[in-house]
Amino acid sequence: MKGHRIVRNSSLTIAFMCLSLLLSPVRADGGSSISSVNKADGTSTISVGVSYTSVSNGGGGGAATSTTATGTVAPLCDYSSTATGADLAHDIRRPPTHPGAQVPKEKYPDWEQHENEPGQWYYLNCHENRASSEEEYIKARDDAESRPAVWVPDGEDPPAPEIDGETLAQAAWDAVDIPTPSIGTNPALGDSGATVVGLDTWVWADGDTPATVTATATAGPVTATVTATASGLSLSAPDSTPHCSGFGTPWQPGMVEGSSDCTIVFGRASAHRASQTTPLRTSATYDVSYTATDGSSGALDPVTVTSTTELPVTEIQTVNVPTPNH
Repeated sequence: MKGHRIVRNSSLTIAFMCLSLLLSPVRADGGSSISSVNKADGTSTISVGVSYTSVSNGGGGGAATSTTATGTVAPLCDYSSTATGADLAHDIRRPPTHPGAQVPKEKYPDWEQHENEPGQWYYLNCHENRASSEEEYIKARDDAESRPAVWVPDGEDPPAPEIDGETLAQAAWDAVDIPTPSIGTNPALGDSGATVVGLDTWVWADGDTPATVTATATAGPVTATVTATASGLSLSAPDSTPHCSGFGTPWQPGMVEGSSDCTIVFGRASAHRASQTTPLRTSATYDVSYTATDGSSGALDPVTVTSTTELPVTEIQTVNVPTPNH
């Protein structure tokens, strides 16, 4: 509140939130778990339901697996204590030391009833360093200053902070780990699984490589859902020419050369390398967006995950043997 300070606990007197906020995201199994609020900094621990849809046969649309992750959300504004009932009543009744220093009692509903009760008054405090812009901070601060303070009896928790959809979505996404790409290759000669110089080496995603990742969290009345989608793999390796526009196709006998959307051609064997292998770097980039029940939606920063496979690359030697007639 502009121009007003309570002497024993200096602070702006702002805010009442009648909404009880249980940060309890929906789990993958349809249930929920209640988070805890850190009273020191207002951050909250949230559970995030995460679903991975794996790549099926290199082309997406595979089986879905679910898990629960734990994250931390830092609200733009949270509650801080400002005074006991007795301290507040004392400050309201005493004459102001200078113009504008009078405690505005209208900001403290029923303050006289709480004068002799054990408890604390709480105000809504906004953090400029958590705002995405100065405009966002000023808007939140002005809204907070327009609200009355909240009386909390001893033994009860202060009001939990409001969490907007974008903040909740980012916190949920920050809690997610995306598996790095797992791949298969062909040719795969002998026990080493070596490929061959000059031929198309087929590469495809397998194992736990997800095509789509979904994360869901709920904070009070707000639910945020984050969806991340990758369109394929990206390949790179020394002495090679990659061609990859999808997740690849697992090779099987009889398949036509050139029928895969993800191949790489090696121009040199790896015998000259100390490791006797060539590092094949495989990446998947996920475009990320969110929607929330408070009406907000948008894009989050894309995420790229990468793995490296040490692949032996060999040469096939041929010898021309003359026939009896030549």
